[in-house]
Amino acid sequence: MHTLTNTVIRNGSYYYNLRVPKNYVATHGQAIRFKLGDVNESRVNYIAPEDVEIVVKKLTRLIVSSFNTGSCSDYRAAAKGLLRPKTSRLSDMMQEYLSLKDISDRPVRLAVDALVAVAGDLDVADYGRDDVRAFLRYMMDQRGVKTATVRRRVCSLSAIFNYSYVELDIERRNPFTRVIIPKEGADVSKRGTFTKEQLIKGYQIALSSGSTVKLLMPILGETGCRLAEVVGLRTEDVDLENEVLHIRPNNRRRLKTNGSERSLPLVGHALDAVVLLMSKTDGDWLFPQYIKEDGCYATYATYASNALNKWLKKQYHGLTAHSLRHTMRDRLRACEIPLEAIDQIGGWSTVGGIGTKYGKGYSIEHLRYFMFKAAINNGSDFL
Repeated sequence: MHTLTNTVIRNGSYYYNLRVPKNYVATHGQAIRFKLGDVNESRVNYIAPEDVEIVVKKLTRLIVSSFNTGSCSDYRAAAKGLLRPKTSRLSDMMQEYLSLKDISDRPVRLAVDALVAVAGDLDVADYGRDDVRAFLRYMMDQRGVKTATVRRRVCSLSAIFNYSYVELDIERRNPFTRVIIPKEGADVSKRGTFTKEQLIKGYQIALSSGSTVKLLMPILGETGCRLAEVVGLRTEDVDLENEVLHIRPNNRRRLKTNGSERSLPLVGHALDAVVLLMSKTDGDWLFPQYIKEDGCYATYATYASNALNKWLKKQYHGLTAHSLRHTMRDRLRACEIPLEAIDQIGGWSTVGGIGTKYGKGYSIEHLRYFMFKAAINNGSDFL
């Protein structure tokens, strides 16, 4: 005897069936009815009674809640999603996790790829502490990988496992918690900074070279931006009339944090470099050679970072593009710029307490004054 609430059986199939209250007929119709699956186990679309019951309960809660909001969702698609068996393989759980999080997926994928390389793509419940140790050995054996990178990969994996255990109702300890990385922090080296003379010479070379890659140096050096923030700029982010650069996310490049979205005045050699770049491009991107269908190729493998750093390291004894960002912070600090303004210019996380998050922050003209004060071509000696 069929007793499942809000269902009927017609022609050997289960149908969801809910009569809509009179108050909501205008938005939802008189009834909501559609096929869930077949009763017969031999049929391709067979659905077990216990699964029907689970789906119907969840679906009914969804529909009833939509009555009050007036929204009318695709309930048939929602039912299919609920009927689809949840996979528990690491790679699939990673995909699900990334689909829900507004984060850069590449670091997460690199972490998962490394674990899969040593332990395989298993059910998330099957990984143990031995797999963690194998993962650590694998990462520590990679040439040039520092312990800080290993820690970031561990944190990515820990987040995926935490999410998976909650979603799959797995009662066990996350194997990636409380992971001790051998000699963590011992390989940290203080990043070098550029002298004023090095910046002046580098900017002159960049502006006269005809190389779009070398033009990154004065832009990074005079704005304090991250490399990906500049490489991923659209031409519409450049306002030459007001000499302003808008750092904002787009469909090829995310930003590191919410505070990274900002507008910056273009002063000195940064303005010169941007004007040159705008004259060289007739498309949507400032650096089109690093923009692909799947994203902005700024900081991995043979991308913009390698091209720029190859020149900088040779010319300046190992200094890199990120050293320009460190140098800019030192320059702003030496010019006695307020800490809140420094953080706003560089898109750094503020350390000034809760009060620093109040209000709109410094205006463009305030920032222009501060950045001109620290600019290379204004004659100031920041060292």
